[in-house]
Amino acid sequence: MSLLRVCAFAKLLSRRSVIEKCAVRVSFADCCQLCASVRGGTVRWISGTSLQLQNINVSSRIPKTDEAKKRALRQFQLLDVLEARIQQLQSDVVLDVQHAKVQFMKAPSHGRGTSSGKGHRSTPQEKTDIPKSGQTGDKGSFKSQPRRWIEKLTQEKKNKLKKQQHLQQKMQICVKEKLQTSSSKGTKSNSKTHALEKKGTELTGTDPQGTAEELAEVEELEKRLNQQVSHWTLSSKPERMQEGSVGNACQDISLSICSYLEACIFVGDIERAHNFLLSQHRVMSRRKHLNTGVYNIMMRVWAKKGTLNQIGRMFILLEEAGLKPNRGSYFAALECMGRNPNCSPKVVSRCLSQMEEDGLSVDDLFNQCVFRQDERDMLLKAIRIVKPEYQPRLNMHTSKCSSLLVQDFYSERADHIYPKLDFTQEDLQERFKRQLSVEQACTITIDSVEAAKPVTENMAKMRELLAEQRIQWQKILLQALRESKMILAKSNTRDYRLNLYPYLCLLEDKEYVDIMIQSVANLPPSGESLKILARDLGNRVFTKYCVRQKHQNQTVEKLGSIYNAYTDLLAKDTKVYDVLPREQWWKLEMEQSSGPTLQGGETSWPYIVTLELGTYMVDMMVKNLKINSDILNPAYDRKLIPILYHMYTFRSTRGIIEPHPILTQMQQEAMETKLTFDSYVMPMLCPPVPWTSVKFGAYLLTPTKLMRTVDGATQHEELLEKCQNLHAIYDSLNQLGNCAWKINKPLLDIIISIFNDRGSDKLDIPPPLSEAPKIPHFNPQDHSYTASEKAHMKRQVINAKKKCSEMHSLRMDALYKLSIANHMRDEIFWFPHNMDFRGRTYPCPPYFNHLGSDVTRAILVFAEGKLLGPKGLDWLKIHLVNLTGLKKRSSLQGRLEYANTIMEDILDSADNPLNGRKWWMNADEPWQALACCMEIANAVRSPDPAQFISHFPVHQDGSCNGLQHYAALGRDVIGATSVNLMPCDVPQDVYSGVAQQVEELRARDAESGLKIAQVLEGFISRKVVKQTVMTVVYGVTRYGGRLQIEKRLKEIDEFPKEFVWDASHYLVRQVFNALKEMFTGTREIQDWLTESARLISKSGHTVQWVTPLGLPIIQPYHRTRNQVLKSTMQHINLKISHDTKEPDTVKQKNAFPPNFIHSLDSTHMMLTSLHCYSSGLTFVSVHDCFWTHALTVDTMNKVCREQFVALHSQPILQELSNFLLYKYCTGVLAENPLTLYSYRDKSTFFSELTLLLSSLWQD
Repeated sequence: MSLLRVCAFAKLLSRRSVIEKCAVRVSFADCCQLCASVRGGTVRWISGTSLQLQNINVSSRIPKTDEAKKRALRQFQLLDVLEARIQQLQSDVVLDVQHAKVQFMKAPSHGRGTSSGKGHRSTPQEKTDIPKSGQTGDKGSFKSQPRRWIEKLTQEKKNKLKKQQHLQQKMQICVKEKLQTSSSKGTKSNSKTHALEKKGTELTGTDPQGTAEELAEVEELEKRLNQQVSHWTLSSKPERMQEGSVGNACQDISLSICSYLEACIFVGDIERAHNFLLSQHRVMSRRKHLNTGVYNIMMRVWAKKGTLNQIGRMFILLEEAGLKPNRGSYFAALECMGRNPNCSPKVVSRCLSQMEEDGLSVDDLFNQCVFRQDERDMLLKAIRIVKPEYQPRLNMHTSKCSSLLVQDFYSERADHIYPKLDFTQEDLQERFKRQLSVEQACTITIDSVEAAKPVTENMAKMRELLAEQRIQWQKILLQALRESKMILAKSNTRDYRLNLYPYLCLLEDKEYVDIMIQSVANLPPSGESLKILARDLGNRVFTKYCVRQKHQNQTVEKLGSIYNAYTDLLAKDTKVYDVLPREQWWKLEMEQSSGPTLQGGETSWPYIVTLELGTYMVDMMVKNLKINSDILNPAYDRKLIPILYHMYTFRSTRGIIEPHPILTQMQQEAMETKLTFDSYVMPMLCPPVPWTSVKFGAYLLTPTKLMRTVDGATQHEELLEKCQNLHAIYDSLNQLGNCAWKINKPLLDIIISIFNDRGSDKLDIPPPLSEAPKIPHFNPQDHSYTASEKAHMKRQVINAKKKCSEMHSLRMDALYKLSIANHMRDEIFWFPHNMDFRGRTYPCPPYFNHLGSDVTRAILVFAEGKLLGPKGLDWLKIHLVNLTGLKKRSSLQGRLEYANTIMEDILDSADNPLNGRKWWMNADEPWQALACCMEIANAVRSPDPAQFISHFPVHQDGSCNGLQHYAALGRDVIGATSVNLMPCDVPQDVYSGVAQQVEELRARDAESGLKIAQVLEGFISRKVVKQTVMTVVYGVTRYGGRLQIEKRLKEIDEFPKEFVWDASHYLVRQVFNALKEMFTGTREIQDWLTESARLISKSGHTVQWVTPLGLPIIQPYHRTRNQVLKSTMQHINLKISHDTKEPDTVKQKNAFPPNFIHSLDSTHMMLTSLHCYSSGLTFVSVHDCFWTHALTVDTMNKVCREQFVALHSQPILQELSNFLLYKYCTGVLAENPLTLYSYRDKSTFFSELTLLLSSLWQD
C-alpha cells in the first residue's frame, strides 16, 4: 500500500512538458529503481541492520515468528525511505507552483526564480520534516539507518534543483522576448499573451488549480502515511492517552509533567528530567502546558547542587515562555546562593530587589514556600549575607473565625474544659512509634478470624501449593519487571513523550512484585474491573512513594519531634491547656521552624498517570503469571495456563480481569489464615495528627485528602486553598478523630462463633459460599429441552451466579471487618476523619468504623469509661427500647417504664444470648440491642449502678433531620411539630403521621368508589411510607418514590400482587400530597432552590455556596467528556464528569436542595461537636445521630438544641440569596441589557435568576 502511495506521485508529475520530462528523466528512473530495489535485494541490505533496538520498540505489535518479524521490519524501513522520498517530491511540487506563479508576473528578474528555490530549501519546516541520517521523521520513536538512500536522495535533489534553475532561466528569457514582440501588435497582444500563458503552462506541465489539487492530494497522502507510521511506532509504547477536552487536557498534562519530573528527580535521573523539560520548552505547541511551577522543579535541583548558572538559564527559559518567576523561583535562586560560600552580596541584593519589584517579600518565602531537608536554613543563610540581623516573621494563623456562630467559642474560653485522654505522655509517645512503623511499612498482615477453624488435610495441601506458586510467581514477575525496565530505559531521554520508566524506579523491584501478588490474592472469583484494579495498583505505588518522599525530605524526624511535644496537650499526667489541638500543633511548628516543612509539598499524580501505571502492572501480571493445568487433577495434560484472563462484559467494552477457576478453587479450599491490608485501612494506634491545613492532617505519613472527591477532581481542593479561615472545620474534625475506642470483646466472640458456624441471614452475618445455591448445569444443544425450558434454565444459571457473587462480596466484607476487630481486640485505637464536598464527616478507615452496620457498631465502645451517675441507667434502658424499634410514639418516661417491664428478657438475653429466649434477636438493631442488654445487666448487678463505669455509647437520633431543617428554614409550625421541634407531651413520629394522613385520604377515596383505594384498606402502615417520606427531603422524585413503595408492598405477602403497580402510583401521589399539607414551606423552598440551580447551570456555571461555618461548597456535576487511555491490553474509556466547563443542568438542579440541607446538617453537627468538646464531653456522630456516654446525654441534648436554634437564628436563606446574587448576577447585569422573556442568550438566565433570588425578599 505504501508503494502505491509513492507511485501516485507519477500522476502528479505526468503533466510536465516534454522538455522538463527529459530534464528529470533520471529522477524517474531512480524512482522506478527505488521501487524495484525495495522489492529486490536492497531490502536485504537494509534488513542487515541491528534488530535489537527494533524489536524492543515494536514488540507489542510485531508477530512472534522470525519471518513475520523480518517482514514487519522491512515495512518500517521502507516507510523511512518512502517518507523521505515523499518529502522530496512534495518540495518539487512546491517549486513547480512557484514557477507557474512566476510566469504570470511581469518580467521577473533572473534572480527571483533562484531565490524561490533556495528559500524553500531553507524553510525551518523543511529542515524539521526531512529525517536526519539514522532517524525517521517520527521524532525518533523508531530508529533505522538507511544512510545511503538518504544520501542518494539528497544528491539527486541537488542535481534536479540545478536543472530546474537552468530551465527556469531559459523560460524567463523566452517569455520576455515574446512580451516585447507582442507589445507592438496592439489589440492582438491580449490573445497572444493568453496563448503564451497557456503555452507556458504547458511547458511547466502545471496549472494553478490542478497544481493546488495535486498538492492537496500530496499532503493528504503524506498525512495518511504519517498516521500509519505513528500508529505502528506508538504501539511500542505501553499506553497512550487521547483526550476529548483541550482545556482540561492541558491541566492534566501540566500535572503529569510535574509528577514525571518529580519522579525522575526522586530516582536521581536528573539528565532525563532536564532533557524532558527542554524538549517541552523548545516546541511552542508543548510549551503551553508549562507553568512556573514546572520550571521551579528543575530550579530546586540545581539549587541543591549549587549551580547558579543553571538557575540563571531557568530564569531565561521562564522569560522565553512568557512566564513570571514566583516565590518558588526566587526561593530556589536564594537557596543556591546560600549553598555557595563565595556568593557575592551584590548578587543576593539584585535578587531581593527583583523580588520586591515583583511584589514579593522575604517573609512570604518563609510563610508560603514548602521546604525540604535543609532548604530553609540555606535560604536564611543567603538572606543574612546582606541582612545579618534578619529574623523571619512567621504567620501564626491566629486570625479570628469570621463566622458569627463560633466567634464566642474562640474568644470566650474561661469556662472551657478541654478533655484529656486517659493515657500518660509516655504511653502516647510509644503509641506514636508503633503507628509510625505501621505506616512506614504501608501494609499490615493480620490473622483471619477463620484461622480458628480446624485445619484439614486438603486445606494444608492447598496452602502449601499456593505458597509454592507464589514463590514462583514472585521470581517470574521480578524478572519480567526488570526486563521491561531495561526496555523502557533505552528509550530516548530527549523524547518529549512521557515514559513510565521513572515511575517503575520509585520503589524497590520487590515492592512492585509484592503489590501485584497482593492484588492477585484479593481478586474476587467473579473478577474485577480492569479500571478499578489498575487504579488500586497505581494508588498503592503512589502511597509508598509518598512515604519514601517524606523519608528523603527528612520530615519523619521532625514529625516525631513535634508529635512528642504535642502529646503534652493530650496526656492526663501533664498540665491543663486552654488551646485547641490545631492551635497547639501550629505553635509547635513555629517553635521548630528550622528544617523541612510538614505541610504538604508532594506532587499528587493525575488520575490518568495512576491508571496508566496500574494498567501496565496488570498487563505484566496477565502475561507472566501461569500455573500448571494438572496441578489439581493429574489426569489432565500438563501445560502452563494463565491464572488471570482479560475478558469483556457482555455487550460492553468494559474490561474484566478474572482469575482462572483453578486459582479460585485453590484459594477457597485453602482458607488461608492471613490477610494483608494497606496501612490506612486499619484504625490508628495513636491520636491522629490534627488538621491544620487542606493538605495536612489525619495519618502520620499516609497522604489523606481533607475533602473526598472523585478521582482526578481538583476544583474542591483549589476552592479550599483559597479559603482563608477554616478553623472551625478543622477543629470539629480533630475533635471527632480524638475520640478513643476499644472492642467489646464478649460480643465479638459471639459474632465470630456464628460467622464461623454458617452465618445467619436474620442476624446479618453472611453465610459462607458453601451455603450458596449450586449453579445448575445443562447442555444448551440438548434438543430434549424446549426453547422456554432453555430460557428458564439460563435465567436460573444467571440468578445463581449473581447470588454467589453477592454472597462472596458480603462474606469477604464481614471477614475483613471481623478480622480487623479481632486484631484490635486488646488495643486502644482512633479513627481519623475527613469530609465529603458537602461537609458531611466520615472516618478514614473504610471497612471497620462506627458508621458501619449494626454488627460493627455493636462491637465498638468508648475507650474512656465514665460513671453512669443518677440518670445514666435510665438512659441505657431508653436507648435499648429505641434500638428495638418499639414505642416510637411513647414518651421517654413511657419507654423507661416499658424497659422495666421486660427486665427479665433483658437479663436473659445478656446471660444466654444464643440458648435463651433470644428476645434481642427481634429488635431492629439486634446486635446493638444485645450489647446494651449486657451493659444494663452489668450495671444493675453492680453494688451501686450510679458508680458503675460505663464505656457504652448512647445514641440520640434526629427525627427526620432533613424535614427538621426545612421546617426551621420555612418557620413552619405545623411541620416543626411533626418532627419534634416544638414542645409536645409525647414524641412525634412524622412517618406515622404521614401514614395516618394518607390513610384518611384513602378512606375518603374508597367511599367515593375508587377501586385501588378499596384494595389498599388495611395495608397502609408506617413501614410502607417511611423510606419515601425520608427521601423526599433529599430530592427523590415521584418515580423513585413509587419504586420504594412498590418494594414495600411486594414484601407484604397478603397484598394482591396484581395491584402493586396501581397501588404504588396511587400511594406516592398521596404521600406527596400529605407532605405538602403537613410541610407547607418545604416544597416552596425546594422549588426555589431547584429553580435557582437550573438557571445558574443554564448560564454555564456550577452551583456554589458557603455554609454558615464558612465552608465553600461546589457541586461536582458536569457533562461527561470522553477520555481514552490506550494500552496494549485494551482501550480504556474514561467518562470524566468533573472539572469540565459545561455543567450538567439536570443533576445540578436536582441535587441542590438535598446537598444544601446536607450542608446545614453537617454545620449543626460541627457546632455541636465543638461545644461538646469545650464542655469536656466525649462526642461522635453518624451524620444526624449523636453519640456520648450515658452520664452526659442530657448535656449533649442541651448543646444540640442550643446550636440548632443558633444556626437557624441566622438568616440562612437571605445570606444564600445574597451570595448567589453577588456571585452570578453582579457585573453581568451591568453589562447586559436583559430581556425577561427571551432565551436568545445567557443573559436571559441571569435576569430570571435575579428575579427569582430577589423574590425571596418579598416572601
